[in-house]
Amino acid sequence: MLSVRPLDDGLVQRLARGLGVRDVTARCLVARGLGELDVARAFLEPRLGGLRKPDGMAGFAVAADRVTRAVLRGERIAVFGDYDVDGVTTCALLTSFLRGCGAEVIARVARRDEGYGFCAAAADELLAASPGPGLVITGDCGTSDVDVIRAVRGRGVDVIVVDHHTVPVAGEIHPALALVNPYRPDSTFPFRGMASVGISFYLVAAIRTRLRAQGWFANRPEVDPRDLLDLVALGTIADLVPLSGENRILAAAGLRLVAERRRPGLAALLAVAGVEVGGDRPIDEKTVSWKLAPRLNAPGRLGDAAPALELLLSSAEEATARAVAIEETNRRRRQIQDRMVEEALAMVPGGDDPGPVVVVASDRWAPGVVGIVAAKLVDRYQRPAFVIAIDPATGLGRGSARSAGGADLYRALAQCAPMLERWGGHAAAAGLTMRTDDPGAIDRLRDALGAAVLAEGSGRVGRFERDALDAEVRLGEVDDRLIDELGGMAPFGQENPAPMLVARGLVVRGSRRVGDGSHLKLELACPATGTMRGAIAFGLGAEDPGAGARIDVGFTPARSTWMGKSRVELEVKRIVAPGSGTR
Repeated sequence: MLSVRPLDDGLVQRLARGLGVRDVTARCLVARGLGELDVARAFLEPRLGGLRKPDGMAGFAVAADRVTRAVLRGERIAVFGDYDVDGVTTCALLTSFLRGCGAEVIARVARRDEGYGFCAAAADELLAASPGPGLVITGDCGTSDVDVIRAVRGRGVDVIVVDHHTVPVAGEIHPALALVNPYRPDSTFPFRGMASVGISFYLVAAIRTRLRAQGWFANRPEVDPRDLLDLVALGTIADLVPLSGENRILAAAGLRLVAERRRPGLAALLAVAGVEVGGDRPIDEKTVSWKLAPRLNAPGRLGDAAPALELLLSSAEEATARAVAIEETNRRRRQIQDRMVEEALAMVPGGDDPGPVVVVASDRWAPGVVGIVAAKLVDRYQRPAFVIAIDPATGLGRGSARSAGGADLYRALAQCAPMLERWGGHAAAAGLTMRTDDPGAIDRLRDALGAAVLAEGSGRVGRFERDALDAEVRLGEVDDRLIDELGGMAPFGQENPAPMLVARGLVVRGSRRVGDGSHLKLELACPATGTMRGAIAFGLGAEDPGAGARIDVGFTPARSTWMGKSRVELEVKRIVAPGSGTR
């Protein structure tokens, strides 16, 4: 059955009256804990003025002071970022800002063959520059790279770490001059969920304030950190951090900047991705997740992430050629991914019920693509997924994991630490390295991870239960006004899912499989009123109920535009026969 979550109807009606919205919209807000009028209004109108000051963010003031001194003294600064979108955008943001302030910056991002994080080879390369840097800043890595950072400090170079991965050992003194990480146990900043690029935005804003106080901009243009918010939106949305609190404010502001296409590299990437100026769809979190992030991730997945960084820092003259090159890399990534997904699906035991977790491994897989495959398995099975690529020469397995149902991957991996060489990440996405010489190693890991997820009481249902929807509506209520009202709750993502509604007793007037056959186009009618709405059901092609069937649907309202004409549409997530379980 498609059940609607129980809520206080009186609270819903009061909020609807106060905001001037429909009860359906108010229900969706109340379901997310936004029942108070002022809180709901602030949520629907995210403003940069709503960002809380970084007071209490451990290490922050030390980092801002040290970078400011480096700029004032003319020190060379090295910026290193990890190879995913958060790491690349963090590196691009810090590099753009510091160069705009007149600093000389060496920018470098990770290479897949070097492994995860700030490695010795990268450190040696940066320090070998002439003149050498007096300061190194790492972005989206460094929390766990204590040995390398200790070695860099031993060579007389200060290191600042800007990261958001879980701090492994409470109480241990980190060798960096400043570790700016919201997961530090002594950090009292009220929101821990920021991506590294969001923390970096806060950092450059503080540096700008300090430089201004020193009169640094008296004879040079002042850099506005707000011009970097497009990078913040990219890294924040791509990294699967919660789209709540500060993240939602930053992402909303950044998406508006992405849509303006001021950054030549992003404008070129949007063009090669087929997102036209004034196109049929607005630029939103889906544009980032489906169009931009996969392309920016592609170079780092297959090797060196440098092309992605170069694109984000490119001039208008350079941007198109670099975007075309990334598009070709992304095409190769898709080919590899499709083969890996097919092989992974064939390995999963138990059909539609694989157990509490999915764990698969192969010595035929590219380690840079395992994260995407894990995400595909999560979509298919609604279970946490761990996908491991084994190096046949060494027997070393490198894996990536994606969460489902609220499972905390970091905690689960911590329970399995004796079986692992290395592991890290955060609740929603994590990585691991393990020995696989013993043929039973993967099976033991699967059992241990399953036990850890079950012991935690997650892995099935998260804060927003899969089977509970926000509101029941009549088909005629799904109109432009409702779409506009619910659109005020965007951008959607972790901890702020798109509203899920249910309409019951609809008659299928037409249905057909589209795309590669995995998707379903429907024409649905309300028999009582004759109201008709089109619908698209991604990934549900095998669940075609057929013309004439009567169904209940769980869906998100959407607006579809084709050839300049707009119509209301249902993005169907669930198809259920009335009075029964999921079809």
